[in-house]
Amino acid sequence: MRLRLVAVGRIKDPVLRQACQEYADRIRRYLRLDIAEVRDAKRPDAEAAEARRVEGDAIRKAVAGNVRLIALTRGGTVLTSEQLAERVRQWQTDARETILAIGGAHGLDDAILRDADESVSLSSLTLPHELARLVLLEQLYRACTILRNEPYHKGRDR
Repeated sequence: MRLRLVAVGRIKDPVLRQACQEYADRIRRYLRLDIAEVRDAKRPDAEAAEARRVEGDAIRKAVAGNVRLIALTRGGTVLTSEQLAERVRQWQTDARETILAIGGAHGLDDAILRDADESVSLSSLTLPHELARLVLLEQLYRACTILRNEPYHKGRDR
């Protein structure tokens, strides 16, 4: 299975960048992972809708063909780590490439949210997009270890 993360903007903080790289390397032991960064629109808050539109266009250019698009958004479906692992298992059995999209500072464009096959929330809290990327990568790694019954995951359903 090919999993691709398409994220708006570069990670500027070297500690977050290093942590993301560490989890990406771990994930690649289990599945093919590509990470694509699209340019951040760099618009002021007063132009948030325009920033989302410009960034949405860039995401759409990176997402082509018969792919499964998963939008990461605070308003999406909240999953447990075990449920995310089950989603990853389902994605692995399908022939389509799976793309996970993370928006920039202003979130994802409405057109991306409409076009997405599914919307998933990492938290009901608002996360900076750089931190959202780290959380997503850690959870994907966790999902891989859950699927292999490896000891990384210590959580349990209540």
